[in-house]
Amino acid sequence: MRAISRRQVLFLGGFGVAGTAAGGAGLVWALTSRQNPVTGRELTQPPEERSANGQLQVRLEAAPGKIVLAGQQVAALGYNGGIPGPTLRVQPGDVLRIGLVNNLAQATNLHVHGLHVSPEGNGDNVFVSVDPGETFDYEYKLPVDHPSGVYWYHPHHHGMVADQIFAGLFGAIIVEDLAPIESSVERVLVISDTTLDGLGNIAAIPEMERMMGREGDLILVNGQSNPQFSARPGQRERWRIINACVARYLRLRLDGQQLQLIGVDSGRFPTPKTLAELLLTPGNRADLLVTTATGGSVLRAFYQDRGTMERMIRPGRGTRSPADQSDGTALATLHVSGEPVASLPSVPTQNVPGDLRAAPVAARRQIILATGMNMGGGSMSFTINGKNFDKTRTDTTVSAGDVEEWTLTNAGPMDHPFHLHIWPMQIIEENGHDNDQVIWQDVVNVPANGHVKVRIAFKDFSGRSVYHCHILDHEDLGMMGAIEVR
Repeated sequence: MRAISRRQVLFLGGFGVAGTAAGGAGLVWALTSRQNPVTGRELTQPPEERSANGQLQVRLEAAPGKIVLAGQQVAALGYNGGIPGPTLRVQPGDVLRIGLVNNLAQATNLHVHGLHVSPEGNGDNVFVSVDPGETFDYEYKLPVDHPSGVYWYHPHHHGMVADQIFAGLFGAIIVEDLAPIESSVERVLVISDTTLDGLGNIAAIPEMERMMGREGDLILVNGQSNPQFSARPGQRERWRIINACVARYLRLRLDGQQLQLIGVDSGRFPTPKTLAELLLTPGNRADLLVTTATGGSVLRAFYQDRGTMERMIRPGRGTRSPADQSDGTALATLHVSGEPVASLPSVPTQNVPGDLRAAPVAARRQIILATGMNMGGGSMSFTINGKNFDKTRTDTTVSAGDVEEWTLTNAGPMDHPFHLHIWPMQIIEENGHDNDQVIWQDVVNVPANGHVKVRIAFKDFSGRSVYHCHILDHEDLGMMGAIEVR
């Protein structure tokens, strides 16, 4: 990544994305005219950092710079000069230490999304603010029984989350299996979206798009536009997929190949589930096995109707229509040819989290996600239980060790993916229909004008954390609450 001089910052500070994303962080470039994305290049994997002897220590520098995105140089933000940042691989029981260096021109911090670790002190504490030029040393102690799976890290400084992620600050975390699952190859696929302006800057987002939840013009895999990769027939590939989009729902298909789902978020299934289509809301992750068959296949993202608030803002307007509902958007292209490979052993039965359906419930709560017009019109309010987020206020207090049942209610015309930090949720009921499977997620979609019932075991850790809508513009606009376990 090439650094920008102070003179360039001062000269360019009033253009492009000033005040948001890369601009607000001190980077706006007068680059050449915007070019079309470069497609079809070989899929690359983010650099990796692996734990050894029970620990992993890494340095993550959040900084602006010229970064290759969709095959062209753009002005963006990255961790250690790349989008995505490095993939961090750890084992259950490990200690993960991250030195976060803030070389942005605005405050930031770090959230290890989905990890079951302490929210206190220098753990997964989203109330920490790391100012420009400062370094903060995070330390996360994973329990020895921490669920294996796919996780990710990203900023969580309230009011700036959507902009900083949209500009490129995110990366994968893998908690390895204690009993390995054999595969021919493993791929980390971090799916993100963004929009570039005519100068190659991350585009400023109008207030209306923030209220709707922005969806970028470019959908990328590991920062690439429709990359390609090859396999031989019969390979069993393991794909670790992360939806790192600010607001986009991903309805994924890979026609012509056999797909088996190991789990979503930190939840695992005892045996892989065969499926034809996979829906990931913003923040969700999937652990997927792909058994390859001869031919070409394209991983596509199809339009998912997540509802709209446009009628509330502009009466008489209908729901927005997708650019292409029929063919979807090509994310990556798989070519399968050559001699078949020998089949691999069956996937061993996986350890799954416990079932809370028969557990004693200490408390039942209503969590109401709502939107409405502010007085005077023109802008909207985003609230949980009628309140806009205030970091000095604790909205929910829980006794450590209790199991609680929360009814997540969406009082609006648009889906809201609900995320609880630290403690995963078991989905008990959706819109009045009991769930007969043990399904654990840390991001749960709450449909428009619907409700979802979840149970949560507040075990292992005490401290103060948050829950919020993972349409990150909605979070920044106030749809978040603070929780304290004590």
